[in-house]
Amino acid sequence: MKGNVRFYFSLAWARLTYLAIRLLNKSSGTSFIGMEVLKICPNFLSHCSKYVKNKILTVSGTNGKSTTSGLCAHMLEVANQTVIHNLKGANMLTGVANAFALEVRPFKRYDYAVIESDEAYLTKLYDFINSDYLIVTNLFRDQLDRYGELATTAGFIQNAIDKNKNLTLILNADDPLVTNFGQNRENVVYFGFENVEELCDYEKSSAPTEVFNCPCGKPLEYSKTFFAQEGHYYCSACGFKRPNCKYSADAKIYKDKIELNVKFNDVDYKFTAGLVGLYNAYNVLAAIAFGFENGLNQAEIQKAISTYKSIFGRTEKRLINGHNTLIQLIKNPTGASEVLKTVDLNSNILIAINDNYADGRDISWLWDSDFEQLKNAKKLVVTSGVRALDMATRLKYAGISQEKIVVEPDIKKAINIVTKEEENPQNVTILPSYTALLKINKMKFKEKI
Repeated sequence: MKGNVRFYFSLAWARLTYLAIRLLNKSSGTSFIGMEVLKICPNFLSHCSKYVKNKILTVSGTNGKSTTSGLCAHMLEVANQTVIHNLKGANMLTGVANAFALEVRPFKRYDYAVIESDEAYLTKLYDFINSDYLIVTNLFRDQLDRYGELATTAGFIQNAIDKNKNLTLILNADDPLVTNFGQNRENVVYFGFENVEELCDYEKSSAPTEVFNCPCGKPLEYSKTFFAQEGHYYCSACGFKRPNCKYSADAKIYKDKIELNVKFNDVDYKFTAGLVGLYNAYNVLAAIAFGFENGLNQAEIQKAISTYKSIFGRTEKRLINGHNTLIQLIKNPTGASEVLKTVDLNSNILIAINDNYADGRDISWLWDSDFEQLKNAKKLVVTSGVRALDMATRLKYAGISQEKIVVEPDIKKAINIVTKEEENPQNVTILPSYTALLKINKMKFKEKI
């Protein structure tokens, strides 16, 4: 079949397959249809670009991709723009193709596409799609067996950027590794924090922090540090330093919300988000920068932030067996340590860790994550998943009483332990790795006792 015929055939096949899956009451996952359409039409994504009449945004980085892209897509929809978005967070080529295959219609055009992309797949994505914007959230050590060291991950993203000379970069100025992507480029927008106040009882993380050198080879110094390598850095040897931000902000981090005062074009704009943690403040600020860059006003951006609903596992709130449950994905030392700071120690806690390919086979990150934050947990701490025993061992060394640790490898049974129906409604915290999160998302629970 010729290219266009293959493309239209793959669209028809995708719709028929999706309908058949729905009729059979089966789950298509988030990539199955995408995998199949790419077999039928290897250039499927190239054909999809013509269905976006305005701009294409890609979002990459170690942490915050799903939340940042979700906020950006929701902002555009609040502003009455039509959007294609891989909402469920499947961010390899098959996941992106899956989203387009189920949304594209031969005679319909969308205003925007918002695409979350895995760092290692971004350069492959740019073989098919010319993006107008790229947001890079941060770069932390993550899944050493898949990405290698940080220089390798940065190389993946840099290779993608080099393929697209007209790309506008929206970069986290507080991350020295991310800042490097803006060197020698004209279309760069920086966002970052001037001051951060954590107005809650979070303990400072004791997780080990990466040490970074300036491009000249000298160690970076900091006048302010927010978390991990995020902060105000400079090199006393060559003058390299954090760039000035087009979107600079002061952040106040409360236990249940974030307040941002954002300065743009010498005007202050105040925003409030019902998300938790400084890591989410960065996601919100990145989305605000994108919104302003695309002509949205303060009211539209605030409405979107206020009405945004987290996708599964990203500060997701659910009612499970009558219990208020907060689900937060953990997958690497820095991200996990920041999430652990926010855990309600009065809640029942479930940590579900798998070591499948999508999680990363190497689980050494558990020992670099600050599980010591849980040492004063008041109730049960249940470990589950393929690596339930490893997680229980890590908690023992974190100082958690063995009487409080329960090992239950079956995730469904573990959830039932922390949401016992005979108990009064209480708060529950679930911290899963990626494939454990996917399994939880497919499970059905009672909302009420």
